Amino acid sequence: MTTETDSFPRRHARTQRFTLGAPRSFTVAPDGSRVVFLRSGSGTDRANSLWVLDTEEGTERVAADPRALLGGLEEHLSPEERARRERSREGGAGIVSYATDAAVELASFALSGRLFTAELRAGTARELPAAHPVIDPRPSPDGRHVAYVAGGALRVVSAEGADDRALAAPDDGTVSYGMAEFIAAEEMGRSRGFWWSPESDRLLVARVDDAPVRRWFISDPAHPEREPSRVAYPAAGTPNADVRLFVIGLDGVRTEVSWDRARYPYLARVHWSGAGAPLLLVQARDHRSQLFLAVDPDTGATRMVHADEDPTWLELFPGVPCWSPSGRLVRITDEGGARRLVVGERPLTGPQLHLRAVLDVSDDDVLVAASAGEEAAEPEIGEVHVYRVNELGVERLSQEPGVHSAVRAGNVTVLVSATLDRPGARVRILRDGKPTGAVPSYADDPGMSPRVTLTHGGARRIPCAVLMPRDYSGNAPLPVLMDPYGGPHGARVLAAHNPHLTSQWFADQGFAVVVADGRGTPGRSPAWEKAVHHDFTLSLDDQIEALRDLAASHPLDLSRVAVRGWSYGGYLAALAVLRRPDVFHAGIAGAPVTDWRLYDTHYTERYLGDPATRPETYAKSSLVTDDGLSGAGEPHRPLMIVHGLADDNVVVAHALRLSSALLAAGRPHEVLPLSGVTHMTPQEQVAENLLLLQVDFLKRSLGLPRD
Repeated sequence: MTTETDSFPRRHARTQRFTLGAPRSFTVAPDGSRVVFLRSGSGTDRANSLWVLDTEEGTERVAADPRALLGGLEEHLSPEERARRERSREGGAGIVSYATDAAVELASFALSGRLFTAELRAGTARELPAAHPVIDPRPSPDGRHVAYVAGGALRVVSAEGADDRALAAPDDGTVSYGMAEFIAAEEMGRSRGFWWSPESDRLLVARVDDAPVRRWFISDPAHPEREPSRVAYPAAGTPNADVRLFVIGLDGVRTEVSWDRARYPYLARVHWSGAGAPLLLVQARDHRSQLFLAVDPDTGATRMVHADEDPTWLELFPGVPCWSPSGRLVRITDEGGARRLVVGERPLTGPQLHLRAVLDVSDDDVLVAASAGEEAAEPEIGEVHVYRVNELGVERLSQEPGVHSAVRAGNVTVLVSATLDRPGARVRILRDGKPTGAVPSYADDPGMSPRVTLTHGGARRIPCAVLMPRDYSGNAPLPVLMDPYGGPHGARVLAAHNPHLTSQWFADQGFAVVVADGRGTPGRSPAWEKAVHHDFTLSLDDQIEALRDLAASHPLDLSRVAVRGWSYGGYLAALAVLRRPDVFHAGIAGAPVTDWRLYDTHYTERYLGDPATRPETYAKSSLVTDDGLSGAGEPHRPLMIVHGLADDNVVVAHALRLSSALLAAGRPHEVLPLSGVTHMTPQEQVAENLLLLQVDFLKRSLGLPRD
């Protein structure tokens, strides 16, 4: 191996997958004069600063430097803030999130549990007196107040730092105000628990009571002197937190919002703008029905604006529901076999597009992210584009092949583009659709470019990426490493450079690496995503179909096939070697879900149903039941199970129960526990050595030469 190859795992870990130093979290001022964003100082600097770009002059300046604001002191995070970052998979430091007023003149953020604001025009920042530790501070639209959460209470302070007070304080140790409950943050994509009114005189505030939720205990065996963490974890089939919603005025007057919470317990989305009444999306626990509700903020009464039903499940989407400026409901829906944008009652897109998210809504159009639908004339593997949609038609704003997203206000758009031929992402500023500037990235260059081919595999035309060693020349078949995620919300076959870096590094160790996005993964059609309903094992069927088909056109040695994955990919890797040892000869299962009864309600019940009424579904998809070990005859294939002991999402009980079941079945296997590691592996040395250990295991298991 070359020095460059040797150094990749360490550089990959140190740079947090080459994301440090890249600009992110953009906000555009309504008049288009400013773009606010976060960026750290280099490709190895974890501490993000808050920046402001003047779009007229093309100059940028630091609005808030976390090191200066903390006086060089080390950052300390509260348990609540650590949990928020774990839910959002945030591995950075410094200013990791911020919020602004409506004019994008005042920003607020938390540092080390303290409250800070930044005057974005002046470029000055200061600390406001506040209760500690501060969570999720947000200015009022008029910029006169900042609301935040501390100690489970929703508090408000003036933007000048006066009159700090609690608007809603918990009356019980299990109650909190203004925070998203576990499943909202982990599974629904809702990280917030309070929303300002457009007039800045009151807020919608979620009240969460975790009392009904069962308590789990997560300990660190490497430190037996420490108390275990006690967490409220709503496992499939068990009670959820009780979530209510209140309108609370700055004068303290409180009005509860009423809806049929027994039938629709999930508060999935909240939208409050000047275009209409507060808008809620509430969902039934079985995910098959949901209501769009308009709220009367004076009385708390709700009226139904729209209702959806689906025999399989209803998906949630970023950016919707919302009101258009003219007061029409904007939503994404699965109709006629396609995922469509609907404004009012009129669908504005057809089967040629598969909608991913609504990015912005103006008087003239809707800005969306979408991939090609199944009826597109030229399906694009792994591409996501930005489109302007209105009643006159559809216009694609992003032109080059790749994965694109955007943020817009007024006539200024920030277009973020990742492509296969360029590391990282390019950020361009568009005015009236024409490029006028760019936001530079300080991210490190990976020093390698993936040798990747995007293609289809099998009769189902499964999207695939095939990566060969960069120094490979010839026709000799190579041992194969399947490297999937393979499950819901986790597309990995992308027309972008950096997502393939780790797969390329494995390829450079002497493997042909195959990444396949089978049924259940996003980006193709509603039917494709919903095919795994009540049966996750279909994910494995598609991996095998893709592998066998690709072997006809690529130099794949099917007598030496391994598989690795993390989270759902870890489940899939273990499933592969247990159920199909005739196809897979070794597997690495990282943080695998092995018993779906131990995973959370909102995710698991959407796909597998209620474990009390569908136990056979859980048994079939489980790895620790008789069904799960049904392929546990000869030959026994090598399996390495890797799990972080501090993981509060996929708890280590999953790995331990699988290990116990394998031991009882007489199956040899290896378990690698990671002390202090959560569902992420941000620790530099751990992340580096984990990659090296995986390569060693794969070569040892497949009988390949080891360095």
